[in-house]
Amino acid sequence: MQFPSRALRVVGGILVAYALLVATHLGEFWPFSIYPMFSQAGNPWTRAVVRKLPSQADPDTLSWDAVSLQDLPGTSYPVAPKGINQNDVANYVSKTDRWTDERVQGLRSLFTKGRTLSSPLFVFRVRGTLETDSVAVTATPVLLFAPDTTRLHPSSTARTVASAPPS
Repeated sequence: MQFPSRALRVVGGILVAYALLVATHLGEFWPFSIYPMFSQAGNPWTRAVVRKLPSQADPDTLSWDAVSLQDLPGTSYPVAPKGINQNDVANYVSKTDRWTDERVQGLRSLFTKGRTLSSPLFVFRVRGTLETDSVAVTATPVLLFAPDTTRLHPSSTARTVASAPPS
């Protein structure tokens, strides 16, 4: 009779400790909190998309309006084959609160380090939000890197607040 009561006390103690740990961390417990799919599910997310425009594209006629993923101009620019880390681009775009000259040049250097631009690159901030039973995704242009110039989004709101939803 000694073994079952001791086993019940051990199991009960483990369950109490687990309940206290989970209760004090708002339902987050270590093995799950390090994975964003568990700890950030349902939160809005921001990533970056880079599009290659035709070399004859006129930068003055480009639209700086937010669009859906299906309406993005140009073709996909493959960052990994060019030796560019997608997370570096996404961090620049999503975590920059204010685009200073240093930040713009830092992002541009990711694309021009060891290579020249043959055609313009359009960098978009892509934001996804959960709406009822689907995800709404919008892409807002942030920067245009032409071979010889760099243009920032003309709207100061789109340039300065990375976490705000597109207007």
